[in-house]
Amino acid sequence: MQSDSNHLSLLQPHNRHTFDAPWFDAWLSEHQNQVEQTLDAFMPKPDVSPTDLHQAMRWAVLGGGKRVRGALLLAAGQACHPSIDLATLTSLNAAAAAVELVHAYSLIHDDLPCMDDDILRRGKPTTHVQFGEAVALLAGDAMQPLAFEWLAQLPVAPALIVQSIQCFSHALGSLGMAGGQAIDLISTGKIQTELELAQMHRLKTGALLEASVVMGAIITAANSKQREALKIYARAIGLAFQVIDDVLDVTANTNQLGKTAGKDQQDHKSTYVSLMGVERAQDFAIELYDQAVEAIQSFGEQGAALRGLAHFIVYRSN
Repeated sequence: MQSDSNHLSLLQPHNRHTFDAPWFDAWLSEHQNQVEQTLDAFMPKPDVSPTDLHQAMRWAVLGGGKRVRGALLLAAGQACHPSIDLATLTSLNAAAAAVELVHAYSLIHDDLPCMDDDILRRGKPTTHVQFGEAVALLAGDAMQPLAFEWLAQLPVAPALIVQSIQCFSHALGSLGMAGGQAIDLISTGKIQTELELAQMHRLKTGALLEASVVMGAIITAANSKQREALKIYARAIGLAFQVIDDVLDVTANTNQLGKTAGKDQQDHKSTYVSLMGVERAQDFAIELYDQAVEAIQSFGEQGAALRGLAHFIVYRSN
């Protein structure tokens, strides 16, 4: 385990990309709060029966997390349609909450003893530790359809709702997040090639990140050129997110991460660090960052928040 000072020294020399935008921290905080408030308002209240189930759902979702997926969706929508009307803004907020709800459900299941078997998430006990395995499993099961219920009620054209749901559902299935988790399970204890590792993470982590970005474009009725540029951006930054996760797993401590540090090595999993080493993995993440930023050049200043999120993802410390 690296000390805090060593951890910082590992990250700082690679920060050759400056993102000189004093407004971005405030933008991110505002949109994180926006997603949090939408989730709080939309989810069943803790005193609504069955109370234990609803309390477990809220435990897993509220009061933690970087809300990167929701922020990416909102930033993509703003990039495609800077003059957003109230109905579109309402739709973007609801969709951002939906992707965060599904992300939280995936973390509940990921932490279960039959999966990665972890006891800490976002700085507090995992849902199955707090509420028991059965309730945790049901909480995740209930959160996924609830996200689709929110999407089905978006106040936009029905065709855009259908496209959003199609994009979202594909990202969650056997050719997306669930498939990536399945590959992760069968690969534990085995040495994966770089190609195999990339494929696993493009499904397990990248698919939902990509869907978040693309849904922001769909809801704002973006054209095909804009959608394709955003797909390239999202694929690059989705993989970069996982590469940095692998780096932080060995360079940060449990308090910084809010989850158990060193878990990948403990579970004998192939990671970008085990294949490349820390420095090369960081360089690879920066290469992916470059690809992502290049993909959205055509958006100009409208894509500034997307560039900020790419920088945040690659240069984060937790």
